[in-house]
Amino acid sequence: MSKPPETALVTALGLMSGTSLDGIDVALVKTDGEARVERGPSRTYAYAEEQRQLLRQALAAAASLTDRKDRSGVLGEAEAALTGWHADAVRAFCEDTGTALEKVGIVGFHGQTVIHRPERRLTVQLGDGARLARMLGRPVAFDLRAADVAAGGQGAPLVPAYHGALAAALPERPVAFVNIGGVANVTWVGADESLVAFDTGPGNALIDDWMKAHTGASRDEGGALARTGRVDEATSAQFLGDAFFEKPGPKSLDRNSFAGISLKGLSPADGAATLVAVTARSIAAACAHMPSPPRTWIICGGGRHNRAIMQALEALLPNVKPAEACGFNGDSMEAEAWAYLAVRARRGLALTWPGTTGVQRPLTGGVIVQE
Repeated sequence: MSKPPETALVTALGLMSGTSLDGIDVALVKTDGEARVERGPSRTYAYAEEQRQLLRQALAAAASLTDRKDRSGVLGEAEAALTGWHADAVRAFCEDTGTALEKVGIVGFHGQTVIHRPERRLTVQLGDGARLARMLGRPVAFDLRAADVAAGGQGAPLVPAYHGALAAALPERPVAFVNIGGVANVTWVGADESLVAFDTGPGNALIDDWMKAHTGASRDEGGALARTGRVDEATSAQFLGDAFFEKPGPKSLDRNSFAGISLKGLSPADGAATLVAVTARSIAAACAHMPSPPRTWIICGGGRHNRAIMQALEALLPNVKPAEACGFNGDSMEAEAWAYLAVRARRGLALTWPGTTGVQRPLTGGVIVQE
């Protein structure tokens, strides 16, 4: 019997801004959307403060959204601007890396999450995929979360499909990939390639917001301030006493799910230290909702640059490693995942499963527009 032909590799670009306000990650991947992945160059294009300010205004406006298509007022302004910023980032990436845009088969466009309320079957990522496709002259896959949420799933995390592909190259499993972005999430990959995934709790978002409010800085660079502070145990217990942490996965959070908890009276350093403890402790607590303890914890996303978070995780968990120690790029992994998911979406392959988002059956998703 002749061997069936392999599915051709597709050159895909992934664009990730996600829930944080840091900037736009761009990554190139060649993949068949299944086991074959060739990782290419990546870049991050940081937002200027005026860009962050516009996105903060959009986040505030989105708090009252009931219609996911509503783009009134600042939401429409932010979406138009954000789409243009992403087109600029792609052009800069192509120039910086020598990538020929016409060779890109599809672009995976995440957009900026401004509200995520799956219990209301509502998730909104700002970003006009059709306009981006016209601006770049390339096909674009976007709005990858919506179908899952509409079907009763959490709509997050979506990266587990890619984590599963990466785990195939690792020497032992089970393994946990932890992404610390605005919200932190985990993917448990079993020896049999089974996937369990869920949001664990706050990631960088509350720390960043605390820093902005109390120091004017956009982040606690390297965790320097948190490392001078002391954890307020009563406040940490208030966070971790939330019923969310007792629930098994799948489960997901909005960027501002815990923003109502007060840190009043804490110094800037103690507030930062307390929020670091909440992030690390909630990640460690996720082990209770996994089929078995991971042999390795691979830390991805911007949070791994916060030394205070990494030290806290190392004190709580065994064999904690930054993504780079396992041969991966922790800054570009989510952007790579969006390239990978775009190819899967174009092929009609599943993006989510019962074990990753709680959807009743494996489900594809996304909107694909041609240039």
